[in-house]
Amino acid sequence: MKQRRLAAIRALVERDAIRSQEQLRQRLATRGFDVTQATLSRDIKALGLVKRAADGAYQTGGPENAPASTVLVTLGRALAEYLSSAEAVQQLVVLRTGPGQAPLLGLAIDRARLAGVVGTLAGDDTILVIARGPRQARTLVQRLHHLADPRELA
Repeated sequence: MKQRRLAAIRALVERDAIRSQEQLRQRLATRGFDVTQATLSRDIKALGLVKRAADGAYQTGGPENAPASTVLVTLGRALAEYLSSAEAVQQLVVLRTGPGQAPLLGLAIDRARLAGVVGTLAGDDTILVIARGPRQARTLVQRLHHLADPRELA
């Protein structure tokens, strides 16, 4: 349910100029998501939404808007929550998640701009990460497991 709600929030923000949490909450209600203000605040933070200076509407924040340490903490939390398995195959890394979770994890990986990663492709429950070579792919799997360890986030 959370993943669908986050996807709905992202779609609404990308399509319409939404300037307040209340406006966003009302739009979500029309889509069948009844959320509290506290939940909506957490969702906005989890998605990295920021307000545009020009009109005050929410927009998705890019990696240039957050410090590297914050991006890595966000990636670690996403990995801890969504990652089921990771396997290196030559220069490719195949990541498995629960249904609907791959796009969120893929976005977190893209925003982290990890060394050795050329790009990602996310489906519904699988992410293909393309590394520069087999050694970088193996190193990436180790790093993702390391980042996913909740003890590393403390």
